[in-house]
Amino acid sequence: MTWAQAQRICLNMNANLASVHSYDEYQFIRRVISSATHESGLTWIGGSDGQQEGYWFWIDGTSFTFTQWCRGEPNNHRGNEHCLLVNFSGSKCWNDGTCDSRFPFICVKAI
Repeated sequence: MTWAQAQRICLNMNANLASVHSYDEYQFIRRVISSATHESGLTWIGGSDGQQEGYWFWIDGTSFTFTQWCRGEPNNHRGNEHCLLVNFSGSKCWNDGTCDSRFPFICVKAI
């Protein structure tokens, strides 16, 4: 799914693409991804700077205070990377990706 398609699916479940506010939450999300897919591949979560380059926000409206960017990221490669991917590279850190790329995704829902 593209990032936007993934968010629409999450919304249909009264959820959003995951937001991450601490290292513990990030590790939990990585474990969920690994458990569901039996790997640690690239996965969409709910971060974007699509509104204004360099100003990252969470799609659920929560504060974007915790980050786990890979070295040199976000770099907006070719001026077209505005959506957040986890599990990038051997470091399993964050990368800004092209929003139209297709990757698995993880939704979260407040209960």
